[in-house]
Amino acid sequence: MNIRAIIAEDELLARQSICAMAKACGIDVVAECKDGREAIHSLERCRADLLFLDVQMPGIDGFGVLEATASEAVPAVIFTTAHDQYAVRAFEHQAVDYLLKPFDEERFRRAIDRVQAQLVNGRKRGDLIRELLSELNRARQVHSGPERLVVRSRGQVAILRVDEIDWIEASHNQVKIHAGRDVHLLRQTIAEVEARLQPDKFLRIHRSLIVNVDRIRRLEACGYGEYLVVLHDGKKLSLSRGYRDRLDRFVDGQIPFKDSVPSSPGTLPSPAG
Repeated sequence: MNIRAIIAEDELLARQSICAMAKACGIDVVAECKDGREAIHSLERCRADLLFLDVQMPGIDGFGVLEATASEAVPAVIFTTAHDQYAVRAFEHQAVDYLLKPFDEERFRRAIDRVQAQLVNGRKRGDLIRELLSELNRARQVHSGPERLVVRSRGQVAILRVDEIDWIEASHNQVKIHAGRDVHLLRQTIAEVEARLQPDKFLRIHRSLIVNVDRIRRLEACGYGEYLVVLHDGKKLSLSRGYRDRLDRFVDGQIPFKDSVPSSPGTLPSPAG
């Protein structure tokens, strides 16, 4: 069976990787989308059997794409994300599979096998969900996050404890890891680094910024819905609108102190913890 697929993924390298794996499986990629709006447009314009859908995208996220698209235009869906907390919602949206980043070609092919079984045989949904939950539990154990990172630079090898990291910024095809007064260069993309870190410890606040949530002191409003994330050392990082929902979920998940008030006008209370 010839499967026509749409890929919706905001990270270029991840999008290219999924596209390459799909084509290696004989899948005809009919559209590549870098955000939710492009995905919605492609679903309306292209006839597709399968949608690879990143959960977290700027503007409209993966769930928003499905909610904004007519049900008859939604094909089989494989969610792709670095965070397993979205699994329940993915299953509620009739996901055929849920790929936890980073995934390899073997895991990708298993997902395609499930799609083919669903399209051809109409596989029972209960059996599929039980199998996916088993896969997810195994992946969760693998993706609990490393305690240390090995950073090679200028002939030296540094062993950096993950909990020492304050924040991370993208710089071309590498990242700068800020830990106290030290800055380490790592030749990986920010998406690759994010996929290795625990999502409850590190928060993506911008296309080029990741912050250790334990270093966040407060949020400062700077007008027009924009905010700055202020760290304990006084460093201020820009919060991109496209990633605001991630920080909102983090703040909502904290236990607030009673009678807490902003420390200054235009400043939100510090998240507890």
